[in-house]
Amino acid sequence: MTELRNRRKFLKGSAVAGVAAMGTLAAPHVRADGHGVTLKLQAAWGGGIFLENAKAYVDRVHAMAGKDLKIDLLAVNAVVKTSQMQDAVHRGVLDACHYVPAYWYSKSKAASLFGTGPCFGWSSQEVLGWCHYGGGMELFNELMGSLGLNVVSFFNSAMPAQPMGWFKEEIKDASQMSGLKYRTVGLAADVLMEMGMSVVQLPGGEIQPAMKSGLIDAAEFNNPTSDKDFGMQDVSKHYHLGSFHQSQEFFEISFNKKKYESLPAELQAILKHASEAENSNFYWHNTKRYAEDLGKLQAMGVNVYRTPDSVMKEQLKAWDVVVDRISAEDPFFAKVIDSQKAYAKEVMNYLNLNQPDYKMAYNHHFG
Repeated sequence: MTELRNRRKFLKGSAVAGVAAMGTLAAPHVRADGHGVTLKLQAAWGGGIFLENAKAYVDRVHAMAGKDLKIDLLAVNAVVKTSQMQDAVHRGVLDACHYVPAYWYSKSKAASLFGTGPCFGWSSQEVLGWCHYGGGMELFNELMGSLGLNVVSFFNSAMPAQPMGWFKEEIKDASQMSGLKYRTVGLAADVLMEMGMSVVQLPGGEIQPAMKSGLIDAAEFNNPTSDKDFGMQDVSKHYHLGSFHQSQEFFEISFNKKKYESLPAELQAILKHASEAENSNFYWHNTKRYAEDLGKLQAMGVNVYRTPDSVMKEQLKAWDVVVDRISAEDPFFAKVIDSQKAYAKEVMNYLNLNQPDYKMAYNHHFG
């Protein structure tokens, strides 16, 4: 009964900085000396580990800024719907938001390349390396300019590859994917439709009910912890890990550009560098939780499989088709792809030559 109450609370949304802050969304207070700033930041998460991650970023800002800067963290839908958050930040209705680029993918398919694009043999950490040292942020800011958005963003929290997800039966071959009604978001939707799947884009809280009712046959969200909180184990006992559909995602924290640039330089630096600090904390914190919760799911009777190579090879082929098609239509998309490929080819050549086979060592000790 306690678990059911907790799950209901998760699905309805957390009260983190919620109702009281909703009525105070006037322009942030700034003292005459430019300090004492309060920013309103809405997250795309109603509860669970991702809201914890958003709070961890806020806590780092507070620890560094002291009384000079406060962020009021608002849970999902506190002021606007998730799909409206970027526009709300652009207009100054919100000062900031915490989400992923795939959530505003409808404005530009190039948005999905920043975290949910094709895999060139790299992980999300290397994609963040490209953002910071391979020209990625310059391209992202160029995209912001072309869309006329009054937004500045920071990326952090390089995520492990998302599981292929939950199915009604074990997937042993790529042929079983054809015709399945499947939930995902962003450019992954194009890729899986290329594989013959019927894709439905749903917010996280609607995934489990949709699968329970038969609206969808299969689904993914992001990780074992969130999946367990959503109650996916109650509608499926077949969980596939490993996939190229979204294998290198991370968070985006967006600020109203005018508001951000009005802050003293040291506060701007804190907002930026707290994002970098949270990148490390996310990996240490979340991978441990994901591992623990995967074990809990197995203890609940969930069968956990490695997604077959045949499925992942077909995903790579589908990515090629989708990337070539969109690149032919969108020169900027092609420009980003070329930049990513150049970075991945160089960096992953070194890493692939240098990294030992960690799985070999794992099997040596644990079988």
